[in-house]
Amino acid sequence: MPSYVYKARNQLGKLIEGSIEAENSKYVAKSLINRDLTPISIKEEIVKTDSMEQFNQWQALRSLKLDDIMLFSRQMYSLSKAGVPIIRAIHSLIISTRNQALAHALTDITRSLEGGLSLSQSMGKHPKVFSNLFLSIINVGETTGGLDLAFLQMSQYLEREKETQSRIKAALRYPTMVIVAISVAMAIVNIYVIPAFKGVFDKMGADLPWQTNLLMSVSDFTVEFWPYILSSLLLSYFAILKYINTPEGHLKKDQLLLKIPAVGSIIHRATMERFSRSFAMILSSGVPLIQGITIVSNAIGNVYIGSKLDTMRIGIEKGDSISRMAKSIELFPPLVIQMIMVGEETGNISDMLLEVADFYEAEIDAELKNLASVIEPFLLVVIGAMVLVLALGIFLPMWNLSSAMH
Repeated sequence: MPSYVYKARNQLGKLIEGSIEAENSKYVAKSLINRDLTPISIKEEIVKTDSMEQFNQWQALRSLKLDDIMLFSRQMYSLSKAGVPIIRAIHSLIISTRNQALAHALTDITRSLEGGLSLSQSMGKHPKVFSNLFLSIINVGETTGGLDLAFLQMSQYLEREKETQSRIKAALRYPTMVIVAISVAMAIVNIYVIPAFKGVFDKMGADLPWQTNLLMSVSDFTVEFWPYILSSLLLSYFAILKYINTPEGHLKKDQLLLKIPAVGSIIHRATMERFSRSFAMILSSGVPLIQGITIVSNAIGNVYIGSKLDTMRIGIEKGDSISRMAKSIELFPPLVIQMIMVGEETGNISDMLLEVADFYEAEIDAELKNLASVIEPFLLVVIGAMVLVLALGIFLPMWNLSSAMH
């Protein structure tokens, strides 16, 4: 649908400018008249396709962080609570916003608000900035007149989300660095170290053990065919990336993530904690149960678990209870299902879901503390195996030669 830029005057004669999405200029004029505005000019907005501008917008979207949305929510809560009009509040935040993608979205939102759209509708035009969960909470806040509380809920939810993500990243940082260091070390040994020793062994003319011959063969293959190896790795990477971007590939990737030893269970619990907390927030805001599950299943960040929750939603639509369907999809442990049953019996599902979220949060903390003790032995075995292979392959012939000389 095209966008039209208009100029109009209100009943006091003040000039008002803005933009409206409509089928044609007649609908724009009708919309302005219905708002007691007198149209002066209506022109179709020309979208410029500047490659550099598009790249800058893409880069800004990539750099958009949870902190930016969390800070925006917190500021909007403060301004809304103080009674500042929405358009004026957003205008003031555009100047202070660090991320250009968010600033661009807020600028467009003010135009849409001036054009007569609601805040949730205006935000809905920027799905890469504001999630469905965010839009649903804001929509409920607009409907009930509690927009400031809606922003407060979102800021608190995003703060919890950030804490969980930070804890997981901190726990995975050490093993990731070790694995990268091992990979780099292996590449350097293969390309530079082993060929240097090969020259020494060739001059000796001695019989080499099979471990040394194996290392030499691997090194020769790597040195000779490294362009093909590198090309194969890059092609495989892009092929996997392309497959992951398909619905089936995305589903498989998220399913495999849950099966990674030590890490998969943390990802599973973090996803379920996100589901429980966001679903509790949705229900306490007044969103219907079925609609709430649909919104949350698309917002938890794991397509596989989202598909399981869709199965749960379908069962509830057919008349099954939440606890029975939660048990059938095999995502929740018995203790959590028991808590959900209590919530159904007492009519306090949202409160019980918050208890479930706290339960998962405690589980995540416990697993993160044990993660290092689980991964470190594995890393030690890998490093030990590398040292053993190098010792047998490179130093064993030198020891043999030294013994023969004596």
